[in-house]
Amino acid sequence: MIQPLLLSLGVMVCLTLVLPAVAQDGHDTQAQAGQDEEHEAGQALDIDELRTQGVETARVVRRVLGEEIKAPGEVVINAYRTAQVTPRISAQIVARHARLGDRVKKGQPLVTLSSVEMADAQGELLIADREWRRVRELGRKVVSERRYIEAQVARQRAYATVLAYGMTKSQVDALLRRGDVSAATGRFDLLSPQDGTVISDDFVIGEVVAPGRVLFEITDESVLWVEAKLAPEDAARVKSGAPVRISTNGRDWIEGTVIQRAHRLDETTRTQSIRIEVGNPGDRLHPGEFVDVVLEIAAGSAVLAVPRDAVILMEGAATVFRVDGHEVHPRPVETGPTRGGWTEIRAGLAEGDEIVVKGVFLLKSLLLKSRMGEGHAH
Repeated sequence: MIQPLLLSLGVMVCLTLVLPAVAQDGHDTQAQAGQDEEHEAGQALDIDELRTQGVETARVVRRVLGEEIKAPGEVVINAYRTAQVTPRISAQIVARHARLGDRVKKGQPLVTLSSVEMADAQGELLIADREWRRVRELGRKVVSERRYIEAQVARQRAYATVLAYGMTKSQVDALLRRGDVSAATGRFDLLSPQDGTVISDDFVIGEVVAPGRVLFEITDESVLWVEAKLAPEDAARVKSGAPVRISTNGRDWIEGTVIQRAHRLDETTRTQSIRIEVGNPGDRLHPGEFVDVVLEIAAGSAVLAVPRDAVILMEGAATVFRVDGHEVHPRPVETGPTRGGWTEIRAGLAEGDEIVVKGVFLLKSLLLKSRMGEGHAH
């Protein structure tokens, strides 16, 4: 009787020891399963929620990526949109009305000059104008034909002289309306010949300047030139009208167009210059800046392409984020060359696939954070 009783007690003790362990294992298994579900839910990136954080998507399409050449370039002023303001006679600078960097309008006064030659010319004009008005009032029946013509010619000559010296027609007409000889002071204003920005104003007040001295240089910086330097064999492949991209930092690009190719090589570098016309939105380019220039030299065939910024590296592989239903998943791809801000996709995507084109680094961060959480839980 004692042996069966001891056996029964032993079995009960074993069950007592085993059952809590089994129950604990079951609890751990359920908890782990719950954690796995939480992690899986954390990896599922919902596209609707992501769009509220600035993520944007687009369909994969075919694009023509042409063959390109990269070359250094320099931004220069557009000579066809630039003017120099110079005196036509010797004069002293009396007052300045514009400064370096100012934006000016056509007809705006830039500088006031004073000249003995202009004073003499203004006086002669007032005298000639008064004589002409007197003769004209008397008429041809009273004065001789010779006197009539001489008075008319003298007035016209005096009028043309002050215009040639630098006064504008409106300034001359205002002087004549006053009709006061004391107004012939020799002072006159030089006006801006166009809208633009003052890029040069090398003079001081009181300085006496000679005819032809450049006082102001005005340029319209809304359209600039870029001079790119290419090897002659490469320059020969560039055609007028070819599209060009310009960048000061290698990331942001401005579109331009080839307008001219120099016919003379640079004697020092033995390169040939390509002139590019480029718009300047937001005043991003300035004469004298060095830039990167990418010129298209041949049209390519249509290939699957995505925006360059849509492709990132994950674990050493080129990856995009593809939209599947309401979820976003990383998708490894095989890429080709990048041209014009577009990267060729050779494998991994199909035409019409929807991918993330803005906010990819946010998605990468969320994915990596999710994976780090998994590793910590395990």
